[in-house]
Amino acid sequence: MSPETMSYLVQFGPLAAMMLLLYFLFIRPQKKEQERRQAMLSALQKGDRVITLGGMYGTIADISEKSIVLKVADKIEIKFAKSAVQGLQNGDH
Repeated sequence: MSPETMSYLVQFGPLAAMMLLLYFLFIRPQKKEQERRQAMLSALQKGDRVITLGGMYGTIADISEKSIVLKVADKIEIKFAKSAVQGLQNGDH
């Protein structure tokens, strides 16, 4: 290799290594979490017990592409954006 090529490698090699490290530490895990969350939201169905991002527990009474209706108590149903669902409710709540 020519000295000029070596100079570029010495200058930009650490920068490229840091960019790869940032990708594997931050960007890739975030993408995997987004894919997992999207799969969970797509799999929601009537009767599932869920918790919202605001901490509201309920059972899905109705569901559409962008919204859900949660039954939170007898005769009390509240409409939420589907994206407000944090996850499925565990058996301990």
